[in-house]
Amino acid sequence: MGSFDLQRVRAARPEFSRDVNRQLLLNLIRTRQPLSRADLARVSGLARGTVSTIIQQLIEERWVSEGPTGRLPVGRRPTFLKLNDHRMIVGVDLKPTEANVALSDLNGRFSVQETVEMAADPAAATGQLIAQIRRIVGIATDKSIEGVGVCLHGNRRASMTRSEPRPKPDRPELDVVASIAEATGLAVDVDSAANACALGNAWFDNASDSQGSVVVTVAEEIQAGIFSNGQLVRGRNGMAGDYGHVQLDPNGPRCECGGRGCWTVFASNSAALRYYAGPCQEPHGLTFSDLLNLAERGDASAGKALETMAYWLGRGFRMIAGGIAPDCIFVVGDLTRSWDQLTAPMMAGLTKQPLAEEQVPPIVPVRDGAAARLRGAVALVLQRRFAGWQDGWVGAAPKASDPI
Repeated sequence: MGSFDLQRVRAARPEFSRDVNRQLLLNLIRTRQPLSRADLARVSGLARGTVSTIIQQLIEERWVSEGPTGRLPVGRRPTFLKLNDHRMIVGVDLKPTEANVALSDLNGRFSVQETVEMAADPAAATGQLIAQIRRIVGIATDKSIEGVGVCLHGNRRASMTRSEPRPKPDRPELDVVASIAEATGLAVDVDSAANACALGNAWFDNASDSQGSVVVTVAEEIQAGIFSNGQLVRGRNGMAGDYGHVQLDPNGPRCECGGRGCWTVFASNSAALRYYAGPCQEPHGLTFSDLLNLAERGDASAGKALETMAYWLGRGFRMIAGGIAPDCIFVVGDLTRSWDQLTAPMMAGLTKQPLAEEQVPPIVPVRDGAAARLRGAVALVLQRRFAGWQDGWVGAAPKASDPI
């Protein structure tokens, strides 16, 4: 018996081909808007009749809207197309103590952005979050809400717990996704902050044109989102990019994951607070933002703690640079406030072990981390509708650099 070729089966199904063509045209409009039906046919290689049929469906479904008409020397004036401004997405940046909730259009532009403090009890916190989402959805009475994207800090599971940042598998957890979906009737997509930011780069900043980029989120944990060859690298059970729990020193401090000397215990926000407090001491309510403020006011101990954190951050970047060789590493986190002062110790950590010059990637701080995480949450919803590879198909769509 011959091998079962799933791709051929899908290609033979008319429904699959139509889905692929829809996703292709939606992506072209998203990345090149405004453009005409003739432009779409020329760039996509699809027949004009096919393009017209699909575009009419997308207009009726309110994904696409018609804009102004163009001018040609002769012939019919083309009508330009763009994504529908009335199609909206709710983005949620969910932290242990607060949540940022925003209403965005399909282009990642926010019309509403609010913050809600979260209760200590998981059930109460989820209720607060749902109430905030409902309130923001209620503002957009004349809009069509496509779904909710939730960006999680640290733990990749769709759960919330205040007692442990990384819940154990046998611990009862509150399912945020199911709770929001049941309460609002909206589809909910959830992933780590690192993965969400990597997708946000691809959707809104054209990072999908690069061979590979990595987004490293630095907070109480360190995680990485890897975007390579036009796709988010998820790995088994979605756990790709968990570099924060790769061991750098077997004799290092104990980590919440159960191991010792993980990257997180050396280069996270908590690590910097530990450096400032000193051996066997506690920071006694000092927050990472407080530490940054102290350093900005010239506190030498605070500055040294941040430099030590940055050095170990560089040691972890060396691991990523050698293993993945990305075009660029983006850094999302509060530490970017003091980036100019931290670049030198970070590069010292990165280059401590020999590394070929061409392997050293640019390290780029993302100054507005809150906006990056919210746009990433929006991208989680967009990928469900726009990404042809989501269902196993890798399309050979034209790049944004290809001429129209």
